[in-house]
Amino acid sequence: MSLDTIRLSQQSKDQLVRLKRTTGIRNWNILCRWALVMSLQDPSTPLVKEVASDSNVEMDWRTFAGTTYGDIYLALLKQRCAADGEDPSEEALSRTLHVHLQRGVGYLAGRKDLRNIQDLVGEALA
Repeated sequence: MSLDTIRLSQQSKDQLVRLKRTTGIRNWNILCRWALVMSLQDPSTPLVKEVASDSNVEMDWRTFAGTTYGDIYLALLKQRCAADGEDPSEEALSRTLHVHLQRGVGYLAGRKDLRNIQDLVGEALA
């Protein structure tokens, strides 16, 4: 695993397909950004320790984070590593990204009240 290439699990892909249809958000990377921050705001440790990368959904860091916010997402990952007592090595950052992405997609997919983009924004403001 690395930060350079982000490959999702088949389960996450299936959940994102449904979320794309439900919210009208067409891009994987946008939904993945929402998923990451949803998971990072939860102080508990994700139960997922290893994430399978068995789907055909893959994006590079620049696509995931965008040209404007890459440093912010990287800082959030470093801060989470520090909060979890880990040295923010590339391996730890990559693992943190992948487990929180997996958990965050699960959070979003589990929300039955998430029917459109307005519901997603409303969740962020709550």
